Amino acid sequence: MFYCREGELHQMNRRYDKNKFECVVIYGRRRVGKTALINEFCKERPTIYFSALNASSLENLEALSKAIYSYKNPDESANAPTYRNYDDALEAITAMSREQRLVFVIDEYPYLAKAEKSISSRLQHIIDHMWQESQLYLILCGSSMSFMEYQVLGYESPLYGRRTAQFKIHALTYKEMTVFHPTLSPEDQALLYGITGGVPHYINKLDVEDNLDDALLENLFNPSSYLFEEPENLLKQELREPAIYNSIISAIAGGSTRANEIATKVGLESSVCSKYLKVLLDLGILKRETPITEKPGKKTIYTIDDNFFRFWYRFVPRNMSAISAGRIEQIYTKAVKRYFSDYMGLVFEKMCRDYLLRYADSLPILLSEVGQWWGTDSKERKEVQIDIVGTPVDGNEYIIGSCKYKNEKIGVDELELIRHYASVFGRGNKYHYFIFSKVGFSSALEALGKQGEVTLLTLEDIYI
Repeated sequence: MFYCREGELHQMNRRYDKNKFECVVIYGRRRVGKTALINEFCKERPTIYFSALNASSLENLEALSKAIYSYKNPDESANAPTYRNYDDALEAITAMSREQRLVFVIDEYPYLAKAEKSISSRLQHIIDHMWQESQLYLILCGSSMSFMEYQVLGYESPLYGRRTAQFKIHALTYKEMTVFHPTLSPEDQALLYGITGGVPHYINKLDVEDNLDDALLENLFNPSSYLFEEPENLLKQELREPAIYNSIISAIAGGSTRANEIATKVGLESSVCSKYLKVLLDLGILKRETPITEKPGKKTIYTIDDNFFRFWYRFVPRNMSAISAGRIEQIYTKAVKRYFSDYMGLVFEKMCRDYLLRYADSLPILLSEVGQWWGTDSKERKEVQIDIVGTPVDGNEYIIGSCKYKNEKIGVDELELIRHYASVFGRGNKYHYFIFSKVGFSSALEALGKQGEVTLLTLEDIYI
């Protein structure tokens, strides 16, 4: 099934119907659904689909030649001859695009550019001198976000200014991914989001039927399952030194969040560790966070942005012996499931921020951005952290929020606490308070909510 990319697909279809040359750039982290989008768009359309290889220039030329030959001779692909060079292959595509509307896809474009250094310049030349007047619909797709942003879309790229559209494909939001399993409860939907991060490939591989626990035991905590080896395989596929990257992710999963802490934990010089961290940032596995309203600096921390990696590193390594011995089912409730509420705390915060930015119908201010903030309470001499700070587009009013993913009702003391935290934050002349709770609120807090002193929302509320 094809879900949730209707907007991108609609825009791609509109461009196709114009019968003019198009150069569409599609990029985003691995597994997020780029290829599925392209395949859906190409259905029943004349298409040459070339998926570049992480191999030599000659091997990629052979693969491109085979893709072109297979399009022209679908029953004889095994006998595909190889073009003398890339110019000849591209000229063959030019000739075909003069006769009809033709889609030409280069998937994993960074692999091709790495193998054939001149390919971007070659494409620039042929776009400028031949394809601009053709009916070709060119799609360049890649998973290396830094490469696509700097060496395809960037100002210094030979291809700069040649694109006609670009789509950065993100993971699905917590609300978008409910289409995969609409009958699940809000709690199970939230947990599924917490495990997969809204990545369609992971949702499909987890293969939930009736019970999320059964799906986890069968398709993640199982040495023979695809998802069990996914983090390790992805690091091996993308990186030259997967063991070091594994150690860095493990250090962050274990609570080391500042660059110097991570470097010390892993045993690397800070400057060397920074290079590894940048690679993981580019892959979308990590993210760098700074208190909202402040510039990057000493307070900057690193966290695991990919929910699947975060879930895997939280629960798989510590239970590896039981998993390998086939005993995980016996200890699952005590060693894994009992910690889900704690694990879901950060996930719930992300869901609540997305709710405010994307789905809330009426808010007291027009939001510019939503994030978290942390700093020092000078009076009490301790660090405080605010789960949600919503900054205004204009003015000096802020949203201050708290998110609690606990199986207990939240009381008035939480409102008093975030009021105090707002005074420590100290940037607004007026604050609007929001409290999000997994299960609900005390009657006293609900009374204050009815009086307009605080907005109260449960997990179920943000799914409605």
